[in-house]
Amino acid sequence: MNAPSRAQNELTIGIVGPHELVERIMLSGTSAAAKAAAAAAEAGPPRRLVAAAYRDEQEAADQVVRLGAAIDVCLFASRVPYEYARTAGVLTCPATFMPLGGSAFYAALLRAGRRTGDARAAGIDPGRSSVDVLSRAEVDEAFAELGLPATAVHVREDLGSPAVVASFHERLWRRGQTSVAFTCLQSVAARLSAAGVPAVTLRPTGSDIRAALRTAALIGGYRRLEDAQLALALIEVPALRDGGRRGSPRQPREELRLTVHRFLVQEAQRIHAAVSPTGDHGFLIVATRGSLARATEGFRLPLFAERARSELGVTIEVGIGMGRTAVEAEAHARASLGRAQTGGMRVAAPGREGYTPIPPPRLPEAGARRSRSLETLSRLAEKLSPGDASLVVDAETAGQLLDVTPRTARRLLHILVEEGLAWPLPPNRAPQPGRPRQFYRLVVEQLEARRREEPGRRAARPLT
Repeated sequence: MNAPSRAQNELTIGIVGPHELVERIMLSGTSAAAKAAAAAAEAGPPRRLVAAAYRDEQEAADQVVRLGAAIDVCLFASRVPYEYARTAGVLTCPATFMPLGGSAFYAALLRAGRRTGDARAAGIDPGRSSVDVLSRAEVDEAFAELGLPATAVHVREDLGSPAVVASFHERLWRRGQTSVAFTCLQSVAARLSAAGVPAVTLRPTGSDIRAALRTAALIGGYRRLEDAQLALALIEVPALRDGGRRGSPRQPREELRLTVHRFLVQEAQRIHAAVSPTGDHGFLIVATRGSLARATEGFRLPLFAERARSELGVTIEVGIGMGRTAVEAEAHARASLGRAQTGGMRVAAPGREGYTPIPPPRLPEAGARRSRSLETLSRLAEKLSPGDASLVVDAETAGQLLDVTPRTARRLLHILVEEGLAWPLPPNRAPQPGRPRQFYRLVVEQLEARRREEPGRRAARPLT
């Protein structure tokens, strides 16, 4: 799938779900009733739906990557594919999913009740059932609304692989504790059908689809307004500042200043920003929040710093600020730059004192990302064979050990490298077609340090 092109002022919504549901959503606006409802609720820019269908929920992250950067917002079929994509760290735009605990669950209960008259489905009792993905509160509320007891209903809220969730339903059914399984996953429904377990799949109703599309459009519209917010970046060059203090010759400093200015102009043109010098050793970048966020991967990388270091051999200090006015944004940028300088850093996050009409995207906190990376490292270390003392894996091996696709495994390994939990080894230069395989050495010593800090945690396999 190629990244879709975007028309001017068009809001693009990526639909991520199984083939049948994606087709249904894409065709949901063709009926007369749907067109009337859409016209009544239409607000904001025109919308465009882009399909990203998968065969299995675990492919959701790959489908998000294939959608590319032209998507304003992603709409997932349920919480399960959304969590897969969020955990993989591929969401670069706002995202939401279709709730299945409301009318979708009521419709599934009604379908199960109607099946009681079918001789092949004799003995089905929704009051003796198992439910996955939904919360206990959602299940109890639905049964209470219908006047049905829910004491014999078993609920699994935790997400898991299709095999694990299907095993939960099948085990209860074979023990005689349930008569039917309600599942939110088509892959689980297929497994249960093959095992002969009565199962009903929760599917969003037409009203669920229309409500979810409206929610996605609102989220995407708010994000677009946020991206249009004024943002300023102040850049200072320590070599120019320190050189001026030491009384270095003026001509070399002027040449360096012009070189840096030319470099910043070229880089700013790529993000549709403007550059102006401020003093003898500083520059001001005028842009929007969206353009700066894309250039810094959500303000996680220093603006232009890596290219300045690699192309010019110059280190720059960066401070970013936002606000309702240019004066306010510049004040916050200067405060951010000051924190970077006093803290010994070369880059600082955007000034938080600025007014933001829409909350910024929630990025995983450093501690939470570190904890998840350590869990990934621990799983890899535990599943490697005891005879493998080198602790070296590639994307294909890691995918098999973690039960994910090689693409997802490659992203997880890149995160481990960023966290200092793996080392990329030189690629194999043996003559062979295609891209050489990239191997990584797992730094399990970090797990030993974690075990000493938290004695209650299980240690990973020791080094041999």
